Amino acid sequence: MIHNFLKKLFLLFAVTVFNLDSGFSQNKPIIGVAGISHESNSFNIKKTDLEDFSVTIGESQQERAKRFFAGSTAKTTSAGYIAGAKQFGLELYPTLVTGASPRGPVTDRAFNAMMNEIISGLKAGPKLQGILLNLHGAMVVESYPSGDEEIVRRVRNAFGPSMPIIVTHDFHANITPKMVELCNVLITFKENPHLDTYDRGYQAADIMAKMVSGKVKPVQSIVKAPMVYNIAFQHTYSEPLLPITTESKNVEKQPGVLAVSVSGGYQYADVPWMGPSVVVVTDNNKALADKEANRLSQMLWDTREKTRINNPKPAEAVKQAMEHPGRPVVLIDMGDNIGGGSTGDSSFLLEELVKQGAQGWAMVIYDPEGYKLAENAGVGKPFDFAVGGKMDDMHGKPVRIKGEVRSLNVGRYLETEIRHGGGRYWNMGNTAVIQVEGSTLDEPNLLLITTKTASPNSAHIFISNGVYVERQKILVVKGAIAPRVAYEPFASKMISVDSPGATAINPDWFKYYNIREGLFGIEKSKK
Repeated sequence: MIHNFLKKLFLLFAVTVFNLDSGFSQNKPIIGVAGISHESNSFNIKKTDLEDFSVTIGESQQERAKRFFAGSTAKTTSAGYIAGAKQFGLELYPTLVTGASPRGPVTDRAFNAMMNEIISGLKAGPKLQGILLNLHGAMVVESYPSGDEEIVRRVRNAFGPSMPIIVTHDFHANITPKMVELCNVLITFKENPHLDTYDRGYQAADIMAKMVSGKVKPVQSIVKAPMVYNIAFQHTYSEPLLPITTESKNVEKQPGVLAVSVSGGYQYADVPWMGPSVVVVTDNNKALADKEANRLSQMLWDTREKTRINNPKPAEAVKQAMEHPGRPVVLIDMGDNIGGGSTGDSSFLLEELVKQGAQGWAMVIYDPEGYKLAENAGVGKPFDFAVGGKMDDMHGKPVRIKGEVRSLNVGRYLETEIRHGGGRYWNMGNTAVIQVEGSTLDEPNLLLITTKTASPNSAHIFISNGVYVERQKILVVKGAIAPRVAYEPFASKMISVDSPGATAINPDWFKYYNIREGLFGIEKSKK
């Protein structure tokens, strides 16, 4: 008897040690975490392949978990998952959680390889009580118009109809009705610029805890207004979206409502379900979900006449910036929105700055060849090279720049404030600062040539390279809405430019063959 008792005690000790070593509590629900995040631009000819993602095929779960939890200090969606799990008594089991910079559609090779890693990783772990999927919502794969839908379909097929699955999406998601059927809860960022990424991850963890404990039974409804919501107007802190965003937050406070999402959609994906969505999740009250989703979608539709663009072209925008009495004037190069899948090497505004003899301007352009020339020349040496306009035929022609190499930098910087996406650590690649011919001590013209495309979500893209942003007359940033939270605090004026490129705000620049018929603000092209 004593022998059997000691044997049982030893086994109990062994199980306890195993659980401690694995990091899992026997008393807490274990929730799998996975995700592939990509914003896919149908008009960018360069496909996104496996090597573009931060992923190592065959990497151990321990290494992936280490990397995942290392991001807990940021303000990202995953950091929100982590904080929410801690608060609500969940254990997270992270597998592959990865992303790539926006660009052209994802290859089948990359997608299938990553999905195999996700499914096998989730299957190989402990028994799961739920799954959190950190996705974007605007991923296009060669064989799948909605890569995000296909992710959820494969996870659902692998784990069956009873597994709780919660999906978090970017504000720019092109949500499909089938996606809402396949998951239990879908939540998108409410804000653009995306300052609430952490909050949405935390919210997802909260709802998951209530689901696995049996406290709630989510049902959801999706309604899609028949329109494109032009990205030029997808600023949730101003008209026309502000009242709708505010109302969505009010609806979420109603008893029985678990989540309300109003997404603007992503107009650079030529797919059937491109466009805005409203998703309302309630606690087992489908009628309420339907009612509020329809009401909020009608509010979107009622603003349609306010979403017609009338922005200056590059030549006029530079002229306006030069004539404006204050500084700095921020020119937003919307046709080369890096965060929207463009190339980062558009030269249209650079050409106008040089041509019109602007003084005191600074801008960033992607040109690894130009950087290499500056590096070989060295600091203080002359620079004479045609930069930009090399990636494709949509973003202008190379512009000859003459000047002097002012500095060479590694291009890494820290953003301590909450900015678009919640990121903290950034890398624009090796960077050369060229003081362009015509500069004066008071009005330097500064071209930052990078080896990586870098979204200008932080003003430190300039500051970290020695640019005094508040002293410059003109700053050019390659984005859309995202940069505003970083630059509005000190900008004298901000001008959104109707520039050509893979992310041009004017749909007339593109041909759409796969969108739905009859969408307000956009025409479907005939093949």
